[in-house]
Amino acid sequence: MCARRVAWLFAVLKEGAEKAMTVKLTHLHSDEDLAHALEHLAGSDPGMRDALAQCGVPPLRRRAPGFAGLAAIVTGQQLSTHAARSIWARLEDALGVVSAQAVGASDDAELAACGLSRPKIRTLRAIVEAVENGTLDFARLEGAQDEGVHAELTAIKGIGPWTADIFLLFCLGRADAWPAGDLALMEAIRLLRGHDERPRGEDCVGFADCWRPYRGAAAHLLWAYYAVAKGRSGVPDAAGR
Repeated sequence: MCARRVAWLFAVLKEGAEKAMTVKLTHLHSDEDLAHALEHLAGSDPGMRDALAQCGVPPLRRRAPGFAGLAAIVTGQQLSTHAARSIWARLEDALGVVSAQAVGASDDAELAACGLSRPKIRTLRAIVEAVENGTLDFARLEGAQDEGVHAELTAIKGIGPWTADIFLLFCLGRADAWPAGDLALMEAIRLLRGHDERPRGEDCVGFADCWRPYRGAAAHLLWAYYAVAKGRSGVPDAAGR
């Protein structure tokens, strides 16, 4: 890290240590919020402290908390960041604004031509239907508890727990969102803890209990830690690897 970034990091962490004594964040709205949450974790977990010293505070990733944000997550599932961005760019070129109305008015051939697989097209159709019949209300999700958001999203065919968790973290900025089934997080935990085997998704829930109420911040740092370990850079986009 450059000297200016290091100076900023220490200043923010000092402020964060003081803030963590009195304030419990429920959302991560800024890099400063992320730094405060990570300082809290570093103060109680030596592994988090070592990862933070090695990686610094990663940039906070956010997406719009609406249809476009959820559609971007679905689009990028199981794809590299580069491939996800390419497909999303083609969708924007074809549809203009990626909205429920635009997707609903498009035929399957047009969406497939942008690079979407048939299962992803079906999932987007299911999201559009849920928006149109009122069972999915993005404005309502912004004020709902994490469990309620998770339940409402996973009730839609094609949306699983990982997609719901990533939406909570990247689109709604929930500080305690934890995408337990994320392969990069599993590998990061293995590396951080020095285990021989990668933990399974259900085990990751237990591993992350000690990072409450900032599991979302822990996820950001673990993605950065994984990237450093693998010789990559940055934190993944909302659906990237």
